[in-house]
Amino acid sequence: MAAPRRKASKAAAPKRSAPAPLAKPSRDEVHEAIRTMIRWAGDDPRREGLLETPDRVARAWEELFQGYNEDPVEFLKGGFEEIEGYDEMVVLRDIRMESHCEHHMMPFVGRVHVAYLPTKRVVGISKLARLVDVYAKRLQIQEKLTAQIANSLNDVLRPRGVGVIVQAVHHCMTTRGVHKSGVEMVTSQMLGAFRDDARTRREFLSIVSGPQGRASES
Repeated sequence: MAAPRRKASKAAAPKRSAPAPLAKPSRDEVHEAIRTMIRWAGDDPRREGLLETPDRVARAWEELFQGYNEDPVEFLKGGFEEIEGYDEMVVLRDIRMESHCEHHMMPFVGRVHVAYLPTKRVVGISKLARLVDVYAKRLQIQEKLTAQIANSLNDVLRPRGVGVIVQAVHHCMTTRGVHKSGVEMVTSQMLGAFRDDARTRREFLSIVSGPQGRASES
């Protein structure tokens, strides 16, 4: 009788180490890169109207992508525990959002609606808006942006639930490519009670769909 065949053991896949962080380029290197892009576009960076463009673009990028220099957790650490037992929904809707897609580096602009069900602590409403900005001021895709806002709020505040809806127009498909104007992308992330309780989710959608709001769950 033949001996039973032994299953070949799979060799453990080698662990891939995270790449080392890249050194930040100097401002001169950034300026030269922008001049290269101008030449690639077909223009001459030495002409009068473009002489200051490299520095203007560099300064604009410092503002557009300042989220890389900010910690979202820091905005949520402070809060208020004297809430007299308040445990109903807190909603901040129609937060203006401006970001850039990581695929074409073109803007996508829209609104964010954020809600949570507090347990023992609430956070100042300006902190919610700043949380949105921290993640929006980075190269992004809308789906990831939505999840990051919801997960940070959930991890730091430990509420009974979090709901986030993002509605945005993407210039990478309205001003190039398929050129489809009037198209809005909607994404949502529901955690805790917002995911498990249909009544809570409906209340959130009703609030953000009222006057000045027209969100729908994706």
